[in-house]
Amino acid sequence: MKIIILIITVLFASNLTAQENMQSKKINEIILGKLNQIEGDKAVFFLNLETGEEIKFNEKEKFHAASTMKVPVMLELYRQASVGLFSLIDSIIVKNEFKSIADGSSYKMNIADDSDNEIYDLIGKKLTVYELNHRMITKSSNLATNILIEFVGVDNIMKTMKSIGANDIRVLRGVEDIPAYRKGMNNTTTAKDLCLVLKSILDYKVVNEKLSNEILSVLEAQEHNDIIPEQLPKNVKVAHKTGWITGVMHDAGVVILPDGRKYILVLLTKNLTNEEKSKKILQEISLEFYKYFLR
Repeated sequence: MKIIILIITVLFASNLTAQENMQSKKINEIILGKLNQIEGDKAVFFLNLETGEEIKFNEKEKFHAASTMKVPVMLELYRQASVGLFSLIDSIIVKNEFKSIADGSSYKMNIADDSDNEIYDLIGKKLTVYELNHRMITKSSNLATNILIEFVGVDNIMKTMKSIGANDIRVLRGVEDIPAYRKGMNNTTTAKDLCLVLKSILDYKVVNEKLSNEILSVLEAQEHNDIIPEQLPKNVKVAHKTGWITGVMHDAGVVILPDGRKYILVLLTKNLTNEEKSKKILQEISLEFYKYFLR
């Protein structure tokens, strides 16, 4: 297994105290040890929002985005609502027919491959934009995702990503577009760019404070909490989005302590040979970063 190198950057000062050097060396060794236990490719980005310290590994490598791409979709949705293109309480008809970006052929979502089965009972009925977005994030609804991607447009999503400097995020298509998948037209991300997306929400770069806080609230309502939050104390909030497909397991979010202090953590993997073992290690990495942040 290849030896990986973790990069620690401290932006707030050029010289660390002896104690800080010792702590940085220790977390470096701990995270390296954990990452080397994962059989597959991995990337990490930790950003201390109080000090500016960054701990990162492989942060520019591209990964299949899986469901983490739903955060850029949500951000563009709120941006368009903020400039008056529609209201979040406007309604959209729930449908299950989409066109492939590869050849224009029609395809439908398979309920068996979706983590939100209930929405399929609502096909032909109306849901508000807000409700569709809430399902897309909290339940990771693939059907809601495809409806909203079509609603806001992939070109607009990409423009917003570029406006915040997330140049390596690619949201090209909806979920289960098999012809596009076969042609290698996939949604991709990097740990660095997912961190930029989350930071842009906290800094109100795309929408105002009120809407940014609403976005965070939706992320906090996430129902899939088996990676970053799993081993953290229950009074710690995590506004995050997971992503999973075969051999791929991600989580990216803002960790919010009871006293209001925050950090961003992005964990990406691919080519996993043992997903359950990898998930446990990712949980442990999250806990180690939490303990490091508390020092």
